[in-house]
Amino acid sequence: MKRYLAIFTLGFLAVLSACSEGTKKTSDKVDSSKITNSDMVKIVTLAPGHFHAALVQKTIYPEVSQEVHVYAPEGAEVMAYLDLIKGFNLRKENPTSWKEIVYTGEDYLQKMLQEKAGNLIVLAGNNAKKTEYIRKSVEDGLNVLADKPMVISPEKFPMLEEAFKIADKKNVLLYDIMTERYEITTILQRVLSQMPEIFGKLQKGTAGNPAIVQESVHRFSKTVAGKPLIRPAWFFDVSQEGEGIVDVATHLVDLVQWEAFPGIIIRKEDIQVSYAKHWTTDLTLEQFSKVTGLNNFPDYLNKYVKDNLLKVYSNGKIIYKINNVWAKVSVTWNFDTPKGGDTHYSIMRGTLCNLEIRQEAEQQFKPVLYIEVNGHNLADFEDKLRNAVDSKLAVKYPGIDLVKVSEKQYYLDIPQKYKVGHEAHFRQVTEKFLKYMQTGKLPEWEIPNMITKYYITTTALKMSRDKP
Repeated sequence: MKRYLAIFTLGFLAVLSACSEGTKKTSDKVDSSKITNSDMVKIVTLAPGHFHAALVQKTIYPEVSQEVHVYAPEGAEVMAYLDLIKGFNLRKENPTSWKEIVYTGEDYLQKMLQEKAGNLIVLAGNNAKKTEYIRKSVEDGLNVLADKPMVISPEKFPMLEEAFKIADKKNVLLYDIMTERYEITTILQRVLSQMPEIFGKLQKGTAGNPAIVQESVHRFSKTVAGKPLIRPAWFFDVSQEGEGIVDVATHLVDLVQWEAFPGIIIRKEDIQVSYAKHWTTDLTLEQFSKVTGLNNFPDYLNKYVKDNLLKVYSNGKIIYKINNVWAKVSVTWNFDTPKGGDTHYSIMRGTLCNLEIRQEAEQQFKPVLYIEVNGHNLADFEDKLRNAVDSKLAVKYPGIDLVKVSEKQYYLDIPQKYKVGHEAHFRQVTEKFLKYMQTGKLPEWEIPNMITKYYITTTALKMSRDKP
């Protein structure tokens, strides 16, 4: 059934109309190509199937209309998104006041394009059609803010490249949500790596000992916005969610480029993918049921079931050269972890020191940035490091302090106020994109680097699958 619903600021549902052919007046449509500083940004959420779609709206923005149009197929996924929005509206501290106008029906994409009720499409959900959604949205002159990944298969990579060309012709922006750029230890790792008196130069590394390493460990069972996360069954179908090597690895490949080569345009020709591997995480039916609420594997997952275990290709590793520097990214998914949550590891090897982020039990599962000296004048290095922290880092981030662990190792003591957490990073990304919308352009390096990022992940996926 095709229908419209409205969810008002207190989260109550009211049926506005039950119609099969309802349309809006032409005057209600928004012209995305004419956004100015005084215009109100109007969000359209398309097929929300991932909680990231709601996290974009965990806060309100002065330049964004609180009326959000939602187009989606009927089902539990859109209702889960709406429940999160309702929770944001009803919370005691800093409640939001979103009014969700919802259309559900099989023709949700066509209806969205027909009505053009906003100028910013937010995409976070099933990835099988995401590249198609992106292309059709920019073809229709709409800005797109998309959760990663924008593409999950080598076959659709050319479609994404074409979408960027179309967006340029239509004068609209296409951008992906790279939350990890806003984690404070990552920011400081990047800043210190650009201080030659501290870091020296980035080493070239080797395939066996890369100069840059980005690794992350995730879990299927987790808590979001204070509640156990219920995942849709398709999340475990790599033809719909994407393998780990093209999904979470997107963040890691992005960090390699963003940290090691800030502001530098990186093209496909600057990349050489040397090695790629993928492997499965095996889930029992009991584990699957715990995170989906389903008692059985859906039929479309049976092709991944062997010996009563659901085998999900959620893990991957890529070794490649970028601008003649060796890098490695690796992503691993477990069902659960006894303590802590998702963890991140990163190292940048410089000629004077290594900058290393660790997030294990020793760090109480909180990311900590270490500076490890590569044998030279230790006293002189410490003086320079303390001066850099006091005169540069602590000026921008008051309260940051340097702690000496040993003659060759230090770490940064970072005040809690800078550790805002993963969910808050969605607000930071959105605020950044809203500024880009006001200026009508992205930084010159962003588009070619996004294209190169997805070239790396899709090339690695093909390589891992082609192995005997």
